[in-house]
Amino acid sequence: MKSKKIVIISIIMCLVLLVTALPMLGGCGSESKEGKTLKVGIMTPHTGKAAEKGVPLRDANLDCIDYINNELGGVNGYKIEAVNLDSQYDAAIAVNDINMFMDQGCIFFTTSSSTEMGYVQEIANRAGFPGLVAYSSPSNYHPPLHIYGQTPDYGDDWIAFTNYYLKNIWKGSGKPKMALMVLNNPTGAGATNASKAMADTLGVEIIATEEHAATTISETEALTRIKALNPDVIYISSTPKPAGIIINNAKELGMYPGVTIGICHAAMVKSLIDLAGANVVEGVYGLFPTVMWGEDVASMVKMTEYVNKYHASDAGNTDYIAAWAQSLIIAEILKNALKEVGYETLAKGDAKAWEAVEKYGFQKLSKYDVGGLQGSVSYSTGDNRLTKYNRVYQIVNGKISNPSAWVEAPLVKYEDFPWFGQK
Repeated sequence: MKSKKIVIISIIMCLVLLVTALPMLGGCGSESKEGKTLKVGIMTPHTGKAAEKGVPLRDANLDCIDYINNELGGVNGYKIEAVNLDSQYDAAIAVNDINMFMDQGCIFFTTSSSTEMGYVQEIANRAGFPGLVAYSSPSNYHPPLHIYGQTPDYGDDWIAFTNYYLKNIWKGSGKPKMALMVLNNPTGAGATNASKAMADTLGVEIIATEEHAATTISETEALTRIKALNPDVIYISSTPKPAGIIINNAKELGMYPGVTIGICHAAMVKSLIDLAGANVVEGVYGLFPTVMWGEDVASMVKMTEYVNKYHASDAGNTDYIAAWAQSLIIAEILKNALKEVGYETLAKGDAKAWEAVEKYGFQKLSKYDVGGLQGSVSYSTGDNRLTKYNRVYQIVNGKISNPSAWVEAPLVKYEDFPWFGQK
């Protein structure tokens, strides 16, 4: 009888030990994701001459990544590690930044602006290090190599605005006369290149192209030359501060109101209104590739919660929306790549990881809905613009208002024109 009891007790103890050990045994066979991250380089000009744009862009990138990591559990359980560096909108610093991204094992990198990407794209393309630029110019990815555009580029802006102007604003006969005022970098070159490629096709006469610097304090001289040519419309492809100066100068010269003014998406942001004054920019038209604050789309509630909690001064700034969308796209790229090649391949952050994330991350993007913040995101062979949709807005009563329907930007193969890329 005693021996039977001993056997029963022994069996019970063995079962207890086995049940206790099961979770530990299961853990031995499964992958722990704790502390494992995927590094992505994020370059923004949050100091220097473009800081009015770079600060909200940086804030949104990092806020959204915090949201993805802390509320969504990362990407397939892995946290995104943002290596955020300041370009200061300076070529030498941007080059140093991209080398740091590669040295620190980033899988791919982003820039806010076409100019930052212009500084580093030759290095990235030579290395096969894929990049995503929020605000792009045709020169960033024509011909298409390893750089991808989040939104329609500055050439697409010019085409969309010109089409809108011809259909909805122009009431004269013949071709309207348009003057271009462009920043002396890829932001301005995008509009210049588009006008060279498409002005005759669309039916507009370019009567002047005047360049300016990001540090300009007056464009009165250039506008005086333009005024003598009696333009119907002025198109500005620049950033907020110089764009505000140009519009102010046009007002002082009695040109505006009078001529129609259109601006690219780099300048069509709240900081333009703050810098120039609402009364100065009233009535100006401009492009932007996202919705505005307060629209009823899926990502608006969470984005608004974060901006109000962490960066209230960015509330109402559309740059914040664009960069929040960029970080959501970062997560989608990583999700696609993880599905195909797994964590270990990507985590090495070497040339094989870069190739894998481009092939299985970027190039597998298909109709990704960025929570309604911008047009859907897809890659198509030969077209490195991931979103092709823009809207035309107008500044009314100090707010960016009156959105047009979404307009799809056609692919223009700039590389087929003999003048493209020539100084």
